[in-house]
Amino acid sequence: MYIFFIIRRKESETKSKEKRIKVWHFGKFFVILQSEIQTKIKMKETPIKKEIIDGLIVRLGIQDFAKATIREVKQVAATAEKESGVEFIKMEMGIPGLPAAQVGVDAQIKALQDGIAHSYPDIQGYPELKRQASRFVKAFIGIDVAAEGCVPVTGSMQGTFASFLTCSQADKKKDTVLFIDPGFPVQKMQLQVQGVKYETFDVYDFRGEKLGAKLESYLSKGNVCAIVYSNPNNPSWVCLTEEELQTIGQLATQYDCIIMEDLAYFAMDFRQDLSKPFEPPYQPTVARYTDNYMLLISGSKAFSYAGERIGVVCISDKLFHRHYDDLAARYEGLPFGLVFSTRMLYALSSGTSHSAQYALAAMFRAACDGEYDFRSEVKVYGDRAHKLKEIFCRHGFHIVYDKDGDQPVADGFYFTIGYQGMTSGQLAHELMYYGVSAICLVTCGSEQQGLRVCTSFVEDHQYAQLEERMAIFEENNPIC
Repeated sequence: MYIFFIIRRKESETKSKEKRIKVWHFGKFFVILQSEIQTKIKMKETPIKKEIIDGLIVRLGIQDFAKATIREVKQVAATAEKESGVEFIKMEMGIPGLPAAQVGVDAQIKALQDGIAHSYPDIQGYPELKRQASRFVKAFIGIDVAAEGCVPVTGSMQGTFASFLTCSQADKKKDTVLFIDPGFPVQKMQLQVQGVKYETFDVYDFRGEKLGAKLESYLSKGNVCAIVYSNPNNPSWVCLTEEELQTIGQLATQYDCIIMEDLAYFAMDFRQDLSKPFEPPYQPTVARYTDNYMLLISGSKAFSYAGERIGVVCISDKLFHRHYDDLAARYEGLPFGLVFSTRMLYALSSGTSHSAQYALAAMFRAACDGEYDFRSEVKVYGDRAHKLKEIFCRHGFHIVYDKDGDQPVADGFYFTIGYQGMTSGQLAHELMYYGVSAICLVTCGSEQQGLRVCTSFVEDHQYAQLEERMAIFEENNPIC
């Protein structure tokens, strides 16, 4: 039904779940073009009754769904699935959905059978793992880091925690960590636990040439001890370009701050072949442009070895041996690298699981020797992302973080979606009625309206489910 009154026009638009309305204002009068009248047109029934979702949200005490944690979204989805009997397409958890690398499993089993469990690991790490980590960095990143500076950690989570402790104590004048967001929200929680200050900005509007000036607006204050980002990025999957990494590296040197480069999704930019050891192209890194870096390499995603909590922090040779006055005064004159390992890590856990170190050493060795192509196993995430993006975009969604420079963002472990006229919270809440769970970008430090979608748990039969459900979603939520 359409009603027209044509007078001087100034258009504004209001939207809600119930209707889409266009309003023309003129003086004290207004006219309404109402293209969808709830009382006249019955909306299609959603796969899951709205009362189930809304009731669960109330019971869990979630006041603003835009700020719901991953665990809360997961709990709503799991309970709603059980109560409704309708399968959820779960996209909220960033957990590997593939079998663990067999070469690692075999090496860890053998280490345990050989009796390694009775021995404490060296706080500096299993020597063979350190050697293979150094080789791995050379083979797939193309830079040299001495084995001495490759320190095993109980997953990158412990790696960032210990790194934050070390960086924030290196210079008393520098007490703030800067995040290039969006990013992994738990890292900010780690700083809250430590009582360390941090600042953050959303990189969305500061790509390319704009990045340098934005970074300098923070670094020029003289209080930033470290800069943190992930590459590829969780949650947006943007990958910083070589020019952007060069800008970051040069500014890190100029303002003497440390870059913590989180490579949790190592070599998973599937737009280029990063699978050949000791041959370019290599995993992009800030390490080509500064000596002030710590690289965090995790076994969780690239090797699907998340359950054993194993990774390495690779500290540049120069930074490892650097003496900071404040660290020296506090830790008996030790250099940065030994403070990190013999003080921070030792105080946290007395080392890293011994058998898991054997597993990671074997995976690194096999990858460097060309016996194990870890990228071929995880490439399925990119294939899934491509199919999922096509379905969402076909039904009115758009990709929020869509470009790296002039290139479309890669298909990978995560991607981001938005829907015109809906905030992050509204979209996440609405999709729950259709049996689709994802988390809001705002929880990752983003200022954009949209959701993070994870591809790890999507199964082949669910593409047809998603197509059917998003067709209903589009019909119930037409874009004006």
